[in-house]
Amino acid sequence: MATADSTRTDPRMCGTARQAILLIALTGLVLLLCAGDSVRSAGEELEDGPIKTMVLTVGHPAGWVADALPFAPIADALTGWVSSDADLGSAEGGFNPPAGTGGETGAGAARVTPEAFGGTRAPLGSLLVTGDSMAMPLDAALARRTAGADVRTRRDAKVGTGISKTDLVDWGRLAAEQVADRPADAVVVFLGANEGFPMPVGGRDVACCSPEWAAEYATRTRAVIEAYRRGGARRVYWLTLPAPRDAPRARIARVVNDAIRVAAAGFGAPVQVVEAAELFSPGFRYRDGLEVDGRERLVRDPDGIHLNERGAELLADRLVVRLGRDFVFG
Repeated sequence: MATADSTRTDPRMCGTARQAILLIALTGLVLLLCAGDSVRSAGEELEDGPIKTMVLTVGHPAGWVADALPFAPIADALTGWVSSDADLGSAEGGFNPPAGTGGETGAGAARVTPEAFGGTRAPLGSLLVTGDSMAMPLDAALARRTAGADVRTRRDAKVGTGISKTDLVDWGRLAAEQVADRPADAVVVFLGANEGFPMPVGGRDVACCSPEWAAEYATRTRAVIEAYRRGGARRVYWLTLPAPRDAPRARIARVVNDAIRVAAAGFGAPVQVVEAAELFSPGFRYRDGLEVDGRERLVRDPDGIHLNERGAELLADRLVVRLGRDFVFG
């Protein structure tokens, strides 16, 4: 049976608890005097809500005390040793390029131009619509929409060609030739109905659709984009492929779309991926029709690959809106 003495608290324990409480109180007082402004600043950075209100209830008076007393600057001076002794600020080097070094930063990174974020809208004088059979009848629909806007629209679809096949057309060469003699302010590319062919990589043929194949496809796509850009195109709009009905074709199209997105990354606003895939096949699931003007309409050809006239008209409308954000015409 427990005795009365066994239920008593050890006086040494009480003393220890009282000391701990006192220590906590002293610590809070020191923080109040030396870092009250930090509590206030932290509270002001929080989003509006009950937590911010609670923090500022303590932070405002704590900050007032810290501002009125000299302890905060003293604490900053005493704890300054925890920072690096190196002088990391300078007039040159780092983000500030030394005088006379041109357009690179002191760290050697190429300077990003305002054009990467859209730049200034320029007049659209010429438009090139190209690709394989996917570009038809989109090219005709775009030509109709720009006919009365003083825009010279050139249609140059190469049926049966592809990035992964060079027997009919090498797109690396074709792109440069397309804009060599007849530059275009903007280029719309819809290409990919004939992909999936093995491509040589490192002295051997790589079959679709491995990461190596996708990387080579992205590299070739980037080369085509760069050819258009070197030829003077201010904008390149590359369309992703709507999901085909056939499962093997859909597998290839999915990899092609991923490669297109990778290829365009890094160019900024001058190169834009237009998600025809998401427009006509949300979730990359094939569908024949879409709701247009409140009614379900067929937008795909019976072959399960191409867009029909209505689908091309719908896509042309989207592209005209996109062009209108970057160019002045009409």
